[in-house]
Amino acid sequence: MHDAFAAPAFVLTAIGHEAGSAHACGELIAQHLPEARWHRPLDERERAAEWIFPDDPREACARLASLRDATKTLPIDLNLQALPAAVRTPADMAMRRKRLLVADMDSTIINQECIDEIAVVAGVGARVAAITERAMRGELDFEAALNERVALLTGLPVSTLHDVFDNRITLMAGATTLIATMKAHGALCALVSGGFTFFTSRIAAKVGFDTNRANTLEIVDGALTGQVTPPILGRAAKLEALQALSDAQGLTRDQTLAVGDGANDLAMIEAAGLGIAYRAKPIVAAKADAAINHGDLTALLYLQGYRDADFALTA
Repeated sequence: MHDAFAAPAFVLTAIGHEAGSAHACGELIAQHLPEARWHRPLDERERAAEWIFPDDPREACARLASLRDATKTLPIDLNLQALPAAVRTPADMAMRRKRLLVADMDSTIINQECIDEIAVVAGVGARVAAITERAMRGELDFEAALNERVALLTGLPVSTLHDVFDNRITLMAGATTLIATMKAHGALCALVSGGFTFFTSRIAAKVGFDTNRANTLEIVDGALTGQVTPPILGRAAKLEALQALSDAQGLTRDQTLAVGDGANDLAMIEAAGLGIAYRAKPIVAAKADAAINHGDLTALLYLQGYRDADFALTA
């Protein structure tokens, strides 16, 4: 491989769901990108691999679409990023690592939508889940949809929230490794959710986030009132959190990463230096810089140029 990349240069990242997945599509990538050069070795043990190639943006996007079509039956995520101008040699690739991560919680850091799980216990699961789905697709105003769903939980004892957290909430695979690795390399990690502080505070502590923001359920005499304490944290507040945390750390846009799955994550995803749609609704995947549909959350590390050897070990 040459010492320097041609400018402009793009990096194609192939991330598999299991060992060997990236290797399985290596030949297809060689066919579609004959001028591509390996950035890191690819063998049958690899879950991810990268190729560097020069191209103009329109041609690069066309090549990516062609590759995705050719690999659509494989459990693999293909994403294309333009390399920052400062990244000109393999030794510079660590500059792709972000210094701020802002992550959604529900269906991103955890496998569930907390409000849907509460609603199941309350006996209104189907009604609430239908509203949640439409809100995440961007078909409903987020604030109105949240108020409507929380109103259906009026009178529910706080003990139900504890039961839901203890018995119904599970972490997304790779969550602890993602956060531990980014923090080990100097990043600030924030959990910013349109859900509830009851859950974000506990998930943040469990996973290792530095800070968390969410909505607060109003509770009186040990029961939910059916109200959310204003102001409601939605799309605009997530964007504000990204900008405020970035400014406080003195970071540039290129040093930030945002990830989420629903329409209320779009503003922060589009504003971040690297915006990632994680197993997301179509409206989000279409506008994000990268989309992960098969890999776990360690995929966010591969997209920043991390290798398995860089990952922080977690229990």
